[in-house]
Amino acid sequence: MRLVWRVVPLAALAGLLVVLTGQDTSPPANAPLQTPDQLDTLVAPIALYPDSLLSQILAASTYPLEIVELGQWLQNNPTLKGEQLMEGARNQGWDPSVAALAAFPDVVNNLTRDIRWTRDLGNAFLAQQADVMEAVQRMRAKAQGSGKLKSNSQYNVSTETQGGKSAIEIVPVDPAVIYVPEYDPAWVWGPPLIGFYPPLWYPGVTIGFGFGPGIFIGSFFGGCCGWGWGWGWGPNWFGGGIYVNNYFLHRYGFHDYHGGGFRGQEAWAHDPAHRLGVPYANREVANRYRGEGGGARGPDRGFGGDRAGGARGGSERGPSERFGTQGFERANPGGNHSAFGGIRNGGQARIESDHGFSSMRGFGGGGFHGGGFGGGARGGGRR
Repeated sequence: MRLVWRVVPLAALAGLLVVLTGQDTSPPANAPLQTPDQLDTLVAPIALYPDSLLSQILAASTYPLEIVELGQWLQNNPTLKGEQLMEGARNQGWDPSVAALAAFPDVVNNLTRDIRWTRDLGNAFLAQQADVMEAVQRMRAKAQGSGKLKSNSQYNVSTETQGGKSAIEIVPVDPAVIYVPEYDPAWVWGPPLIGFYPPLWYPGVTIGFGFGPGIFIGSFFGGCCGWGWGWGWGPNWFGGGIYVNNYFLHRYGFHDYHGGGFRGQEAWAHDPAHRLGVPYANREVANRYRGEGGGARGPDRGFGGDRAGGARGGSERGPSERFGTQGFERANPGGNHSAFGGIRNGGQARIESDHGFSSMRGFGGGGFHGGGFGGGARGGGRR
């Protein structure tokens, strides 16, 4: 019997579960809001990511256990590529923001390398969306001022102004090819004013700034209009949040998201059904999502409740089942009994109709207008 802990030991994942669910402590006091300096340090590892990937990561970080599952699933399915890989990830029942990260394995590796940081990022975004977006802009402005953020052959960097407020935008030169930035925050900004940067170094990068190989988005989402032209997530810099593109989500099989359908863009909303019992750090946030997703959530479990309700269109297992002995150690010879098992049979077919699926140039406040920064690519685009 092939056991999942051959990839990550059971004890290690148990430790992750303790970190995420807070089961090693009594219910935490209502966490105070983070200061601007704290938020600057928190967002530094992703502040120079392209706008769409940044927005997707912010949404996905609110579901840290599903990100851990995705990381395990990618390790257990190394032969899957392109659309087959994306279909398999989508069929696991994760939130779309998590499943779509399967196209970016280096990003997933970073998010799981320091899961406490990922959890803290998601908690901050849930409690202080506008503050987090402003922190990203502060860090971009500092990098631009020092000459370390500028347009190049991978990305365009531009400034959009609206209502007397400016926002620095970063978008790919070629909307169909995405380069994931690789940089040392200390090289870009110097030592943090408070706290420390998480050790999220990419392989081979110890100083400076660069890019990984280009990722051709169309190989994962056939016919996709390109990154920044209809991708699933984007920033609303002037509204202090992020948006989702329902055209993208519906066309590529994420029908359960807010009911699906061709309804254009709308403000992103956290889905507590995908939280899987991870406690909310702020009581106001916990109360906001109490009872949503079918699971009771109470302050007696660190603002998290004993388990989350079932994900729409996906698994109804809570963390105790996803990390317990039955679901965790079971092989997957005939079905997806383990959350880290193989692809579920059946798979949703992509909606073929392009009715209403138009190129979207902006997600509120000019979200996808032009942007990019300095440094060279390590490798060419994968097509």
